Amino acid sequence: MKTAAHSRRDFLLACGTAASSTGIAAASTRPAVSVVKIRNGNVTRAVEKAIDLLCGIRGVAGDRERIMLKPNLVSTAAHATTKPEVIQALAQLMKRARKQVLIGEGSAAAPGFNYQHPDTFRTRKREILDPMQDFVFKQLGYTDLAERLRVPLVNLHSGPLVDVKVPDAFVFPTLTIHRALADIDLLCSVPMMKTHQLAQVTLGIKNLVGAFPGTIYQSVRGAMHDAAAKVEPSGTAAAIVDMMRANKLGLVVVDASTAMEGNGPTDGTLVKMDLIVAGTNPVATDMVASNIMGFEPTEVPTFAWANKAGLGPAVLDEIEVRGEKLDGVRRMFVKPRINAWNSIRTLWAFKEI
Repeated sequence: MKTAAHSRRDFLLACGTAASSTGIAAASTRPAVSVVKIRNGNVTRAVEKAIDLLCGIRGVAGDRERIMLKPNLVSTAAHATTKPEVIQALAQLMKRARKQVLIGEGSAAAPGFNYQHPDTFRTRKREILDPMQDFVFKQLGYTDLAERLRVPLVNLHSGPLVDVKVPDAFVFPTLTIHRALADIDLLCSVPMMKTHQLAQVTLGIKNLVGAFPGTIYQSVRGAMHDAAAKVEPSGTAAAIVDMMRANKLGLVVVDASTAMEGNGPTDGTLVKMDLIVAGTNPVATDMVASNIMGFEPTEVPTFAWANKAGLGPAVLDEIEVRGEKLDGVRRMFVKPRINAWNSIRTLWAFKEI
């Protein structure tokens, strides 16, 4: 039977600390990532447990008051986007902790706006991007969700924008972002677990493509990819590491209730995973999630560029996994057909409107 002292020690260990002989807690040197099964379809409970394993929302957020949740709403295709239930669970946790919550996104495309079958177009036009984002929010249930929770929706494509310096940048020494991103205290990336034909996987860090305002970098981020492809073939990895350094990304919660394998991020095959993966270190969290998908860290270019920027960890052994054991939840995903950006640049989303 556990004594009160044992329970206290277990709590300290779960929060990444250990009680020393002097009574002073020593911080763990390894970032923690939680992996939780969704049982009986209860997404909310799984999200809560994943955050509990990271010491709860107060432990995760600390004294940071203003938090933006960034789902992956690449298009109006519900099968390829973050489920509202995951965002709702996080928002409710944060609101109970008396945090100010926002939901922000800049989607890639939507039918009737910059997608006209069979073509997807680039555009910087606010008169297209603003109603497009409103349409995506509404179609995916986020407009209703925001009204119920009484939290604002932020269109990251346009509005008040600010420039942020990125020291030792790979692609963008200065990045333009929405002022709301500059004003928050914490950014929480909430991606759907998916493969990706440019980046191998799209998880918490890759989800930051939606933080590039379309009025500057174009819809489908054509101008961003063009610039990034001058640095590395994917036209993605180095640029999103720059964007990560320009923001206050301090929490990633991966929606792996249903994931996508094969030729993601929209044309792959859905697989039922029933998992939530969470962590406060974006590289560590994405590395654990990609391992669950059957990828080695060396297969994901984002990790190499993050490590070049001095962001760790570099290997899975440097991470403390809490909750489910990885061997018990891993599934070897069908891998995407990888394309270099310059090989598809003139074949997809090349024309501008």
